[in-house]
Amino acid sequence: MTHLPRSSGLLLHVSSLPGGYGIGDLGPEAWRFAEACAAAGQTYWQILPICPTGFGYSPYASPASFAGSPELISPDLLVAEGLLKPEDLAQTPRWEPDQVNYRRIIPFKRELLQQAWQRFPKHGDTDALQAFALTEDYWLRDHAAFCVTKEANLGKPWPEWSVAVEYWPPESLLSGPQGYFVFEQFMFMQQWRRLHDRCRQLGVFIIGDLPIYVAHDSSDVWGMQDQFQLDSNGRPTVVAGVPPDFFSRTGQRWGNPIYDWERMAADGYRWWVKRLRRALDLFDIVRLDHFRGFAGYWEIPAAQPTAEVGRWVKGPGAALLESMQNALGPLPLIAEDLGVVTPDVPVLMEQFGLRGMVVLQFGFDSGTENPHLPHNHSQHLVAYTGTHDNDTLVGWWHTLPGWQRDFAREYLGLQDDAQLCAAAINRVLASSADLVITPVQDVLGLNSLARMNTPGTVGGNWAWRLTREQLRALQQSAGRQVRQWTLETGR
Repeated sequence: MTHLPRSSGLLLHVSSLPGGYGIGDLGPEAWRFAEACAAAGQTYWQILPICPTGFGYSPYASPASFAGSPELISPDLLVAEGLLKPEDLAQTPRWEPDQVNYRRIIPFKRELLQQAWQRFPKHGDTDALQAFALTEDYWLRDHAAFCVTKEANLGKPWPEWSVAVEYWPPESLLSGPQGYFVFEQFMFMQQWRRLHDRCRQLGVFIIGDLPIYVAHDSSDVWGMQDQFQLDSNGRPTVVAGVPPDFFSRTGQRWGNPIYDWERMAADGYRWWVKRLRRALDLFDIVRLDHFRGFAGYWEIPAAQPTAEVGRWVKGPGAALLESMQNALGPLPLIAEDLGVVTPDVPVLMEQFGLRGMVVLQFGFDSGTENPHLPHNHSQHLVAYTGTHDNDTLVGWWHTLPGWQRDFAREYLGLQDDAQLCAAAINRVLASSADLVITPVQDVLGLNSLARMNTPGTVGGNWAWRLTREQLRALQQSAGRQVRQWTLETGR
């Protein structure tokens, strides 16, 4: 198990940062947030996947799992590099300060990036771009070809394409229409590297997120169809999800195609090793989403409309993790082991020294032996008040059954319900868990309007943003309070 000192951090996705361009990005506000984390005594900044968003604008249904989201590229930094002019931003629309309107944001950002690409040959570092294209060719060529061909086919899913795919050799990636998509990824990586370097200077480490599955209509599946369970027309025969659970009475039918694990084993899980290597290049620690799917996963026939009908299938387990460990060394991973967990999951985690997760909000539906209650936390855990899939603490409190609220009120020692967030955060920080992560929404005491995602639903998710005023509060009074709590609990 990789060593973690007793420490804490904040959870906030990049898209949720404030700023003047309708969505959080890798520019000045991200740097300010990192500085606020450091000033508040926090060692970690946890984010959600930074790949392009897919169905429902979810970062967990990406059309390109190796790529960075172009919507997160900062226009301000493009101006600073001379790739945009201030007047290019003069017609920036007025945006809602606390919500992302993806339908409008995506074409707006695309237009700005196209302008920057047109100026790049005169104002950019073309040698660095060419070197980037060659270094990242193992995924970038498929990505660029997929994007160009998808546009030529009017955005249709790849099994419906009629216009043929055209590949370009690495040395000519920049000379055709694919050059723009290489440029997008180059600029994303340039800005990401600078932000990550600044975080390290501040002593703030980034926890990234690696979704277990990829979208069917993605460069990943299109580029390696033989490693997924697809029919002769390229359609999934089975799809991923989870059976009915805490979050949904009918389960969650995610719809992602399922890997052909036997085929992947034949080449030593090469694609997975590449994927994790890239994630560890981007982040300091990686959270493996839906870890229990590596031990065993819920397989749903593709024709089924919900996740109620399905079956448990044994996953790749130790063989996959051994391949990763042999190629990459000790694995600085957090295993998301929430939901239905069978005995083979903790066995697999212990074999590879992986930390699991506990969530305070799950602690009050049974007795005092509930493992999510802070007094039951072990050292080798990552503890949360809530995750991106939970309601905020304030929202959760108002929907708790009465007996659970009474239990929580007694357990947290609440004399006044207005002190809920402070009491809950303090109780988790005081636990034995090596690492505690608190959503920024809970630090600021925000209600359900600040919820990031409601599992099993489509629409209204992934859109919440921090306002500039709320970031200032985090830089000032709220940040000082977090720093005090952190010092008092030895983190």
